[in-house]
Amino acid sequence: MSTNQKTWGINNDYAPLKSVLLGVPEYFRWVEAGALIARTLDNAEKTGVKFDLQTAMSQHAEMVSIYEENDVECQYLKSDPVLHRNFFARDSSAMTPWGALICHMQLKVRRADYVTAIQFYQENNIPIWQYATAGHFEGGDFVIIEPGKVLIGYCGERSEKAGAEQVADFVRAEGWEALTVPISREFVHMDGLVVPLDDKLLVACIDALEPWVVDQLRSWGFSFVDVPYVEAKNLGVNLVALGNGKVLSMKGASSLNENMRALGYEVYDPDMSMFTLGGGGVHCLCQALCRDDID
Repeated sequence: MSTNQKTWGINNDYAPLKSVLLGVPEYFRWVEAGALIARTLDNAEKTGVKFDLQTAMSQHAEMVSIYEENDVECQYLKSDPVLHRNFFARDSSAMTPWGALICHMQLKVRRADYVTAIQFYQENNIPIWQYATAGHFEGGDFVIIEPGKVLIGYCGERSEKAGAEQVADFVRAEGWEALTVPISREFVHMDGLVVPLDDKLLVACIDALEPWVVDQLRSWGFSFVDVPYVEAKNLGVNLVALGNGKVLSMKGASSLNENMRALGYEVYDPDMSMFTLGGGGVHCLCQALCRDDID
């Protein structure tokens, strides 16, 4: 990316994606790390699913190739055998128009992931805007739905209410609106329930959102591409809008993918099963570093 171009900052999460922060899952393994992977491990004897690192690396590489095919610059957190889940780059930080928010993660196996996030931003001259300190808060719960509006979730087991409210206050101090939303632990983060697809268009599992949240979003003029609960509980909502009518989704979200194609979107749907069974989807695996601004 040339030096005369913007290199960091997002004021939305659906305009053309220019740069993304990822990790390398070379130390990935399935361990107890929250509700999603717990369901996989608890049912493994009946389902027969098993972790395979080579398959995980191949699936991740296919995802990276989709970004590269779409001229998205891929940048990486440093691998660390101790921080063996830090490649889920969504959660240790969150990008904003004002710089990076450094998060405070609750899971013991991820508590120090903030270290590689801070290293990355410092080494790449990206300003750190704020630090979450009042309670645990994770980047998957920071969802910019359009310029000026952020959904901030908390389920208690990952982000906590105190952390969510502190981050909401940070946002409001910048003149933006922030809506804090309690969510069910089975969806882990806000980006398991709501992700922007386009201007005034959200992918969401409406049945899993409180009616007052849906009413608020509709009052702001948003429409929805609804995701069935059976897909949402397996991270079907957890997609990445690439901009220019293109979407990075996943193979498991078959009805959502069909609906998006019917709306005219070009949908990439790689098999990411090692990750969805292991606790995260493609949105969890990335942090958008730079997108085109929307006025």
